[in-house]
Amino acid sequence: MKKVIIAATVALFMSGCAQQSFVMSDNNSVLKEENSQHFFINGLAQEKEINASDVCGGTDKVAKVEVQQTFLNGVLRAVTLGIYTPREARVYCKS
Repeated sequence: MKKVIIAATVALFMSGCAQQSFVMSDNNSVLKEENSQHFFINGLAQEKEINASDVCGGTDKVAKVEVQQTFLNGVLRAVTLGIYTPREARVYCKS
């Protein structure tokens, strides 16, 4: 039982959260698209793209683009030892 608690504690501390945001406009914005991006082997040499201009219908309508690794994403990464590394991506458009 002690080993399980230690392993759970280590997994908890190894997992972390991160968020990167690119803000084009501070005006009111609406979440237009949200998707999960799946990477393997810590995302080594892998790319996923979202064209925010296409999502919002023009470059001038993009308010914010955000990429986040949630707590659950970090736990999944820690449990699989980096083999599976998910993250969330969101595009906000001007309302």
